[in-house]
Amino acid sequence: MKPSRAFVVAWTLGFLAVAPSTAVAAWPERPITLVVMYAPGGGTDIVLRALAAEMSAATGWRINVINRPGAAGALATRYAGNRPNDGYTWLGASSFNKYARISGGGDSRSWTDWYYMQATTALGSWAVRPDSPYKTFDDVIAAAKAAPGELTISTSGAGGQWHELAAVVARSVGIELRYVPYGSGQLATLAALNGEVDIAGGGVHEHIQFVDSGQLVSLQQSGAVDISTPGGKLMPSLAKSLPGVQQRLPPNATYNLGLRRDTPIEVVQQIQDAFVAAARSDGFRETVEARNFVVEVVLGEAADRRAAEMEAITADTFERLEVPGSRTATELDLPQPAQFDAWWPPAGYSPLPLTNP
Repeated sequence: MKPSRAFVVAWTLGFLAVAPSTAVAAWPERPITLVVMYAPGGGTDIVLRALAAEMSAATGWRINVINRPGAAGALATRYAGNRPNDGYTWLGASSFNKYARISGGGDSRSWTDWYYMQATTALGSWAVRPDSPYKTFDDVIAAAKAAPGELTISTSGAGGQWHELAAVVARSVGIELRYVPYGSGQLATLAALNGEVDIAGGGVHEHIQFVDSGQLVSLQQSGAVDISTPGGKLMPSLAKSLPGVQQRLPPNATYNLGLRRDTPIEVVQQIQDAFVAAARSDGFRETVEARNFVVEVVLGEAADRRAAEMEAITADTFERLEVPGSRTATELDLPQPAQFDAWWPPAGYSPLPLTNP
């Protein structure tokens, strides 16, 4: 059974209407650059390129997409953050770029320095080659307990979404794995196909075509129900092996378009309007849903809040998992997850004055 499709537009009521400024009436006057923080072919790249194509088709804007992978998004963030705040450089991010600060790759915060608009979410997945001795999730557990730290699993990057998910799953069943970082979920998948690692760690969208073709065998995916590929192959739900695990897993991966928060508000408004139109388009929906992404648009204060909460959850998770090099919630001036509702909004926070789409 495939997961249900959802399209949610979340916003915060009370945004101020902002009249277009004549100073930016001609914007954009030159091409825009979208800087994707992971390598070509992974989930972040697929979603943001599809979104940029729809935005360009609808507006006539020329949007050039480049990839600057590395340091769990920190390299792309640093590059985009150092560009002028004129709206001509966008950041293509995963999970509200929550890993950059936690991994020590930067100090910028989304709810004070960036404005992220969420387009989609995705589920995590583990898979192996058909000739692997591990045919099921239980086989991996048994082998890892027999040889702690010897089984290898690929991830999209040290300290990234699929590393976090794998670490939480491993902790839940009491095993130790060796995490091997690659520049994207696609590269992590190819590593397993090439026999470089024992287990492919990534997203359902990166594994499903290979499971369907018989090149990979699914061990588990993080959805609440089983998934059937177009050809009828099974991608079993982790919840069946570990009842109650859904409450322990990190939030699903999200894919976001980011702008410097000090970008002129009239420009931000134009970009957000184009973003929403693209995310609602049939072309975008068909492209991403064909790869098992779920269209879920989140904007405004709701997006700022989700970004802060996801960062707080991950900082707490990495601290409990003792992930090397990660900074704690205390060091990042974040609350513990249980105290988040009382903490939000933090002192000095204000949403951008944008009109609803």
